[in-house]
Amino acid sequence: MTDNIRKLDATRRTVLGGAAAVGAAAAMGPTILGGTEARASEPARGGTLRMGIGHGSTTDSLDPATFENGFSSGMGMGGLFNYVTAVDEQNQLAPELAEEWEATPDAMTWTFKIRGGVTFHNGKDVTPDDIVASLNYHRGEDSISAVSSLFEQVEDIQAKDNTVVITLNAGNADFPYIMSDYHLGIQPSADGAIVDPKSGVGAGSYMVVEYEPGVRASLERNPNYWKDGYAWFDAVEMTTIADPAARQNAIMSGQVDVIDRVDTKTAHLLAQHPAVNLVEATGTLHYTMPMRTDMAPFDDNNVRMALKYAIDRDDIVDKILRGYGVAGQDTPITPANRYFAPDIEHATYDPDKARWYLQQSGLDSLSVDLSTSEAAFVGAVDAAVLYKEHAAPAGIDINVVRETPDGYWADVWMNKAWCTCYWGGRPTEDWMFSTAYAADAPWNDTFWKHDRFNELLIAARAELDEGVRREMYREMQQIVATEGGVLVAAYANNVDAASTALAHGPHVAGNWGMDGARLMERWWFVDPTA
Repeated sequence: MTDNIRKLDATRRTVLGGAAAVGAAAAMGPTILGGTEARASEPARGGTLRMGIGHGSTTDSLDPATFENGFSSGMGMGGLFNYVTAVDEQNQLAPELAEEWEATPDAMTWTFKIRGGVTFHNGKDVTPDDIVASLNYHRGEDSISAVSSLFEQVEDIQAKDNTVVITLNAGNADFPYIMSDYHLGIQPSADGAIVDPKSGVGAGSYMVVEYEPGVRASLERNPNYWKDGYAWFDAVEMTTIADPAARQNAIMSGQVDVIDRVDTKTAHLLAQHPAVNLVEATGTLHYTMPMRTDMAPFDDNNVRMALKYAIDRDDIVDKILRGYGVAGQDTPITPANRYFAPDIEHATYDPDKARWYLQQSGLDSLSVDLSTSEAAFVGAVDAAVLYKEHAAPAGIDINVVRETPDGYWADVWMNKAWCTCYWGGRPTEDWMFSTAYAADAPWNDTFWKHDRFNELLIAARAELDEGVRREMYREMQQIVATEGGVLVAAYANNVDAASTALAHGPHVAGNWGMDGARLMERWWFVDPTA
């Protein structure tokens, strides 16, 4: 069921390091390790898919504007909602509610032709007016949306006949990609506004039956779903299993059919299980340690650089990721991105240089807290402890603060001065930078502002010359790596585990884990009556 079947000792670093574009990463296809390869079969309808998810918080809601973890995004993208566009199984932009789109030559006005014959879970037809209202929900100073910064470029959104016309304040050649963001689920509207953002009512493949934030969700198939060849399960049960060992035990014992975020330290045990497949896909996932640049001591770039030179990223990849990734470059642009710049100047492990940067800040030594939890990424606590050992020769004492998983994203991330974090990444450079590095981005988790960076962000977005645009994004990566507040420990591969009773098509997307967060829509049981 996959283009490439590789063994556990495959040369992942060589392959990943050479994939300088999304197309190259997509061409690799997924890796199936252990068990029996997901068997080729004609899709069959039926059965209840049980998912064990390593995310979920009691502060979550069904409002897509507030989605912040893999439980929410998987439930939204794979089940509850449809989007104007989508990223398909080969990591390519594809139509969804928009059948097609076109732009003016300056890429400032985009016209999306909206598909007819699609209904919401409540029976209402999906109209251009619903799409306008859903998108406007993410605009304006009062918006609570995590992607409101992406809409600062939008001047106007209008419904015209069977189209939606979006006018920007500057050209953006990547704008259709933004329409696939997991926060932008389309919902029913009335009088120009979404009826109830927290209802969970969308036009997606599954409908919510029960939802207990941070615990579980129960979904049933949308009997009127418009996509042929999708949504094969009768029902889906999603359960938050934050502990990696508990997730692994759940898949090995048959309590669930699929889990995400496999602990790479014990992945070899799953690979040996006869009823389990490991599914590895290269994408834009990266593990970070964001420093709040508005808080001491991280408001001093010399301190930030000292910490960047004090971590041995190759050791993190070897001991924490077990080779399922490559060392990070302190930029969120990964080898799977189109404009990834492998040759920028970036920190590598050098305790002497780390100590030199400390001295530039007037310090002989440094003691600092690093908050962490397995909620951040599998192995985050072990990575922090390992980092503590790396940093000691530089005169840096890292106090590893173990935080509770529940509430980590609400109470620790973007609140504590320094913590561990993961980003699924975004398919375009502009999208990633606009989401978390633009000066006023709601998810700017380093609270970093850089005039030249923000100037380039606007200019690169509208630049149509490929060579000029590449150089702009290269400079932006250089600025983030040497002046930003993010420490990117590793570019990680997505590693999930699935029962051999599950089957899928020839490709598995790598833009998010769980087949681009759409596993429940795309996969099926080989024998749903078993």
